[in-house]
Amino acid sequence: MNIEIIRGDITTLAVDVIVNAANVHLQHGGGVAWAIVKRGGRIIQEESDKLAPIKTGDAVITTGGKLPAKFVIHTAGPIWGEGDEDNKLRRSIRNSLALADEKGLKSIAFPAISTGIYRFPVKRAAKLMLAEAAEHLRGSTKLERVIFCLYDAPTHQAFAAARSDAGEAPSSQPNGQIPKEHSRSFLL
Repeated sequence: MNIEIIRGDITTLAVDVIVNAANVHLQHGGGVAWAIVKRGGRIIQEESDKLAPIKTGDAVITTGGKLPAKFVIHTAGPIWGEGDEDNKLRRSIRNSLALADEKGLKSIAFPAISTGIYRFPVKRAAKLMLAEAAEHLRGSTKLERVIFCLYDAPTHQAFAAARSDAGEAPSSQPNGQIPKEHSRSFLL
């Protein structure tokens, strides 16, 4: 099992499920959420409307619409400054991974949750998200691939540095369906 760190557009990944950094109302009007609905179609918003609202840290699932991914897991990450942000972010990752397992999915891709308009510090988020994913993969899981797909170079670098700080060695490149234009680095 691998944790992969790539730079690219999460909406282009042919995986079982991508994770949407959503708000508690599941209104997908900006950032990653907007990009997912724009590419995947209005059906994602329509299905989300039936599931809203959710609490910070909760995760729900919809179809992927026209996306290469079959499904979208929507999780509401914490807003920096609201209190208990670390635990709320961990809960977002944990609940997303658990939901993917519950659905029997093999591959999942995450963006850097809460690091955009919610202002969660990227380096801190990277450490927490990678640690939570690694912990999940040490347990009983159906997941074979956990991908962190980061849109910009600074965020990608923060996740790569968090991997290095954790002392994880890169693994060999897996045979996957990630477009060749994405840069890659990997965790065991």
